[in-house]
Amino acid sequence: MNIYYEGVLASMGINILLALSAYAILATDRLSLGNAGFMAIGAYLSSYLTVNLGWWLFPALAAGALAAAVVGLLVGLPMLRLQGIYFVMGTLAFGEIVRTFFQNFEPTGGAYGMRGMFGASLEMIYGFVGVFLLLFLAYGKSRAGRASDAVRDDDEAARSIGINVVAVRLLSFAWGALIAGVAGALFAHYALYIESGNFNFLMSANAVLFVILGGVQTVWGAIIGAILFTLLPEWLRFLTDWRMSAYGVILVTLMALRPEGLLTRAMLKSLRRRFGRRA
Repeated sequence: MNIYYEGVLASMGINILLALSAYAILATDRLSLGNAGFMAIGAYLSSYLTVNLGWWLFPALAAGALAAAVVGLLVGLPMLRLQGIYFVMGTLAFGEIVRTFFQNFEPTGGAYGMRGMFGASLEMIYGFVGVFLLLFLAYGKSRAGRASDAVRDDDEAARSIGINVVAVRLLSFAWGALIAGVAGALFAHYALYIESGNFNFLMSANAVLFVILGGVQTVWGAIIGAILFTLLPEWLRFLTDWRMSAYGVILVTLMALRPEGLLTRAMLKSLRRRFGRRA
């Protein structure tokens, strides 16, 4: 495969995982701008284990993902007490703290970054995409998934019927952190070099953008958003210097015309019924 197309596909796979991590948190009506921080934890820890300690990739990846999930639990406990914009700003501050930490942490290269990682392939990236997608689909049909939907739709009503809203949101926050940790580990071992600037605010903002524009009501919306908005800048390359301006115009237009996202539950049910009749 052409190295350019392979790079685009790898970037798309990483973005899908990042979108899923943001969706896990947005699915409980909380918007996080700290997912790049969890991604950095997974990337740097797994890289340190493989490069400095000689670990195999899969154990190192698992360690990075679990570390991100544990940090997600510890950060989520106080953070989920915040409401609205205060929660958003708290997660944004967390992401910047993590980025600054690794920028100055010499054992992982500091400002010079880390290099020497290898082992992640395109097939591995999409293997994890498939695994997490299946887990999300299974979760959506479970009692815990229905509780998450209830919290997103109306947390006060969910609380009145006995759902532990804080526990649901905390587990979703940790779950999103774990997926971001996996995305970071795969990114590091595919790109072969990382620096703290790779995990800035824009990375977290893009993850949220993928979900909101794709459709926050279903996991398929997050995936469609990640695919479309990864490929869109590539399709607009013929505009050269005007490429990102056109990209911004398209985003604003979609927000105005489709505030609920490209894919909604009603649309998904309609498509299922239509294909069911044809079958």
